[in-house]
Amino acid sequence: MVTKEATWAYRDRFDDFARAYFRKFGDSVVSSIGVGTYLGDPTDDADEAYHDAIVRALEGGINVVDSAINYRNQRSERTVGRALADADVDRDAVLVATKGGFVPFDGERPDDPGQYVREEYVDSGLVDPSELVRGMHCIAPDFLDDQLDRSLSNLGLDTVDLYYVHNPEFQLSAQSRGDVYDALEAAFVRLEERAAAGDLRHYGLATWQAFRVLPDHEQYLSLPEVVGRARSAAREAGTGATHFRTIQLPFNVHMADAFTVAAHDGAEGPQSALAFARGAGLNVFTSASIGQGDLAAGLPGDVAERLEGETPVQRAINFARSAPGVTAALVGMGSPEHVEENLGAGRVPPMGADAFDATFE
Repeated sequence: MVTKEATWAYRDRFDDFARAYFRKFGDSVVSSIGVGTYLGDPTDDADEAYHDAIVRALEGGINVVDSAINYRNQRSERTVGRALADADVDRDAVLVATKGGFVPFDGERPDDPGQYVREEYVDSGLVDPSELVRGMHCIAPDFLDDQLDRSLSNLGLDTVDLYYVHNPEFQLSAQSRGDVYDALEAAFVRLEERAAAGDLRHYGLATWQAFRVLPDHEQYLSLPEVVGRARSAAREAGTGATHFRTIQLPFNVHMADAFTVAAHDGAEGPQSALAFARGAGLNVFTSASIGQGDLAAGLPGDVAERLEGETPVQRAINFARSAPGVTAALVGMGSPEHVEENLGAGRVPPMGADAFDATFE
């Protein structure tokens, strides 16, 4: 489990990063660049490349690793687990995050996905058919219980530092918004119980659309409502203060809605997701920080010239981690070469608040 002592000792190993590279996560410190493990084929070759990249990242100054049980048919989690065991880094110095929500395959895509889901999850009694949206997504407490257990086994860990409910807005295609809030609260109660048992330290929501669209959007979820449900869940579970700490959402130069769209009610009126999260004491981790690779071809000239970095990828990473309230920008790192380039982004300072705001003028 990530600890204050281990992360601060980890930070002290490195003296070549620029200001604000390491940032607070509770009483710990974490790198403002994190390893993402979403992209890539579910193959042995991709596993080995990921393994080597994660080891290099951990030993080079990146102590945030993000995964999900469905990424690459559970191969990403298993590869993260091997890399954690092999890297010359204290496990307690690394923030390990994973997610549950999408029904995962096991190692490879089955010939008949529907039959696999039915036999593995429905016929076994793990999932009630009414809880399964479009045959692939579930946030029911018993399902998340099972998924967390499988993730811990895949990762080879006793405790995961951060567990996300994955893309809860997917449920809105089959349920009312009120029913989804109720389902999230039930899920949060179970996650509070798992936190009390020591199986996870913190939890949150990893979203795509939910927090960066306006309230009339079909996939909108209210961040204030979600936080309120987490607090209610903590009271019901008897755990005291809620363990809900984090949100994850896309953020890059082309997807800046989390900064620009005021969709969440704050004390002084509507706020953006980033502004509300900052005021509520939530950590924010950005996905798609380089547009899933698209920004490697370049950023808009008026933005690129304001950012430090030797390559478009480094400038894109620095844009994401310059946004107010962002703890870390997650970036896919499928090879050690990607890691070296991404580490370079941390050796130059992020934009200041005024300079960041000026990119939107």
